[in-house]
Amino acid sequence: MRYTIEKNKIEIVGKGDFNPEHILECGQVFSFKKNEEGEYEVLSADKKAVITETDEGFVIKTKDTAYFEEYFDLKTDYSSIKKRLGKYKILEKPIEYGYGIRILKQNLFETLISFIVSANNNIKRIKMILNRIREKYGKNMGGYHAFPTREELLGATVQDFEELGAGYRAKYIFGVFRQVDEKTLESWRGLQTPQLRANLISLMGVGPKVADCVLLFGYGKKDVFPVDTWIAQMYNKYYDNLQNREKIRANLLSEFGDFSGYAQQYLFFFMRANL
Repeated sequence: MRYTIEKNKIEIVGKGDFNPEHILECGQVFSFKKNEEGEYEVLSADKKAVITETDEGFVIKTKDTAYFEEYFDLKTDYSSIKKRLGKYKILEKPIEYGYGIRILKQNLFETLISFIVSANNNIKRIKMILNRIREKYGKNMGGYHAFPTREELLGATVQDFEELGAGYRAKYIFGVFRQVDEKTLESWRGLQTPQLRANLISLMGVGPKVADCVLLFGYGKKDVFPVDTWIAQMYNKYYDNLQNREKIRANLLSEFGDFSGYAQQYLFFFMRANL
């Protein structure tokens, strides 16, 4: 995939390794919407990008081009990743179906809060809750609100988050940013995956699946395999009858190794649409 960066835009040539629908609708991010013109509007931290399809590919319109070059992982060669994963028969159709997926590199604090909100929740409600948090506590950027910083959330109460629709998750949101701040999350980047996972699971509202999602979509750790209902159903259909999700996770990690994160995204996107 080729791309060029100019002032306020990134032009992507080709559509084989980049598809905004695949990237944004595959369960890894919630702060986006499709507007009336068919463009995808994406928010991350205090930044915004708008993705438009062209005859040649796509244009990402943003004043923060360097940020979104990293966010969309544009430097990574996904053609070679798909070629390597294509040797697994179970991935043939998922890769064909979700050919344009790229794993995002998201803001750590926002990713942590987002996936706590996502627990036992549906996409529409997750997006609603996160949008309400942005609008109530985030800085007005002119046309949209930034995701609030820990400092901006410190004045909120459990009841405030309940009123925003968070339900039982309100106490976890309230508690987690009293345990950890942005600087601490950033300082964990150098840790090996097992220790980093243990650190995350020690936080309020963070179980194994949420931790794996933060590891994959925030820290960029590919040696993880988040297991949710769809992946568990896939495993029971195509592999073995097994209910223990930690064992499912371990078995899938053993099979896909350092490419587990990529495999998980192709499988999740395909299975959710086709199971």
